[in-house]
Amino acid sequence: MKNKKSNFSEWYSEVIQEAELADIRYNVKGFLAHMPWSVRTMKNMYCIVERELEKKGHEPAWFPALVPESYFKKEAEHAEGFSADVFWVTEGGSDNTKFSERLALRPTSETAMYSMFSLWIRTWRDLPYKIYQSCQVWRFEGKSTRPFIRGREFYWTEAHDVFETKEEAEKQVEEDRDTTCNILKEFAIPFIFFKRPEHDKFKGAVSTYAADSIMPDGKIIQLPSTHFLGQNFSKAFNIKFVDKKGDEKYAWQTCYGPAVWRIFGTLVAIHGDNKGLILPPSIAPLVAVIIPIYFKGSDEKVMEKANSIKKLLESRCISAKVDDRAEHTPGWKYNYWELKGVPIRIEVGPKDIEKGQLVLVRRDTGEKVAIKESELVEKINKFSEEIQSNLAKRAEKFFKEHVSEANDMAQLKKILEEQGGLVKAEWCGSEECADCIKAETVGGDIRGTPLGKEEKPKGKCIWCGKKAEQVVYVGKAY
Repeated sequence: MKNKKSNFSEWYSEVIQEAELADIRYNVKGFLAHMPWSVRTMKNMYCIVERELEKKGHEPAWFPALVPESYFKKEAEHAEGFSADVFWVTEGGSDNTKFSERLALRPTSETAMYSMFSLWIRTWRDLPYKIYQSCQVWRFEGKSTRPFIRGREFYWTEAHDVFETKEEAEKQVEEDRDTTCNILKEFAIPFIFFKRPEHDKFKGAVSTYAADSIMPDGKIIQLPSTHFLGQNFSKAFNIKFVDKKGDEKYAWQTCYGPAVWRIFGTLVAIHGDNKGLILPPSIAPLVAVIIPIYFKGSDEKVMEKANSIKKLLESRCISAKVDDRAEHTPGWKYNYWELKGVPIRIEVGPKDIEKGQLVLVRRDTGEKVAIKESELVEKINKFSEEIQSNLAKRAEKFFKEHVSEANDMAQLKKILEEQGGLVKAEWCGSEECADCIKAETVGGDIRGTPLGKEEKPKGKCIWCGKKAEQVVYVGKAY
């Protein structure tokens, strides 16, 4: 396998293929055939995201994938922002019947949902209204695509919320940041939660916020984002309610999008090593794989023990599997499951049975220990906690090492070229200066100011030399 540190791009592509996460040979650009191991992992990730949303009052819903063009165009800024990214459906049936209007494959669901919200929300008693759906979205991505990072079809969860007051909607943004903290902690992914600059906000939003993490190649990847929509969409879609005084008012709205697909690609990249994946126990399809080691005449005895271990672990809600494939050696199986990223390997042979012991191997460190069979469940739980913590610490260490500060353009260019990451700088707030910084650094975007941790600028804009208005972070993003 390629070296992750010296050739991340090829390493990433090789892991996707060799660990059987997806097949890129499907004959439509930007579309993947997703394979069982990635799907099982992402299903576990969806459970974490959906549980967190429902804990905070969101209800699940499903909306159509096709959006009439007339719906799509109701919020002009939003439609303009997405118009180049839309797949359009114009006909159907064996006779190619033309539709009366074009239908968009949803690039996001604001226009589909809010057309219905205007029918469902009537009075203050209907508010707050908080729903989510986990689904696919489609965007005609013009840039180069990469599995789980940038595609034309991807999988996510989107939450859409409606409130009586501006203050409630603004509090929802804070809640979305808390949700982001909770879910990314489960995936052991560090991040900074930014308020995006005005020129980089979601089309149709009043303000946009997003979690940015740093990939092994130093590039920035956007993870969950949340948007304070104000009343822009409620006015466009006529989402009104009658308040307690009997007055009719436009509602206040937010939307939130944790992209499980992209988060999966991020954790593959951040946690993996030159042997393949390393999956956090919190989301791994298997926490433990049991490898029977046979010697002549011991097959039945060893298999009986391996199956009893599996049964015990599953009775304690620990996912496990016995790899009983006779055509492969134990060594081949070790490499196979290391590539898959299973957190813990359990080895059992006839000598282990005689001694009443088992051998455990950690995927993150390679540590190998012999334990008493009676200690198995306790040790598996302990190792799972330690692996989860260790992955988080390693990722956090890398993240902090790639957050820097620059006082002038020469320093900013040097850091972005040599190590990448996020670079703190002072900025006047001008979009023109942001464009010049991006051009000069060949892709360095102003990512924004950390929400709740804003710093007061003390000097001048790193580009134009005028008085700085904000302390921001710059990085080259996917």
